[in-house]
Amino acid sequence: MSESKPVTSSSAPQEFSDLWSKNRERQNAGYEEMMRVTGNPVPWAYEVWDEVVDNLVHEDNHNRAIAAQILCNLAVSDPEGRILKDLAALIEVTRDKRFVTARHCLQSLWKIGLAGSTQRAALVDALAARFSECESEKNTTLIRNDIIVGLRNLHEATCDETIAQRATALIETEDDIKYRGKYAKSWRQ
Repeated sequence: MSESKPVTSSSAPQEFSDLWSKNRERQNAGYEEMMRVTGNPVPWAYEVWDEVVDNLVHEDNHNRAIAAQILCNLAVSDPEGRILKDLAALIEVTRDKRFVTARHCLQSLWKIGLAGSTQRAALVDALAARFSECESEKNTTLIRNDIIVGLRNLHEATCDETIAQRATALIETEDDIKYRGKYAKSWRQ
């Protein structure tokens, strides 16, 4: 997929179509505005949803990173729970060949948990699985730390103590005492 079709909705802001612009300045401005706007529920989420999901596999890693972050933000505008169906695609972006793209996604995933208890439980399970499975990857420590920080952010936003219990349990699975300490410190910050 090389070029996304722009959204035809009249209710989505103009900056939405700028997200996929080849002009980086325009794309970055659109990204900043859409991250701001989608930080709260928006009525046009489903008008753009499929386009955002399609961009998770775009050939341009900027588009993949932007799509992942926007989709995580749109979860609060998703009363139908579509994010549950698309969570696996987002987790796949955390394995992106461009690690910076993977990290942008990892660092945004926690926002899905703000959409409700079902989404929160599915997200925490997915992050716990990702924490365990990344052991053989090149950037294990960064991936695991991003997961712990994301869980901390979600815990702070929701006060859900099951998240704290799960994060503590994940930290305890780390065999290397140095990294276990690093993750524990990231949890406390």
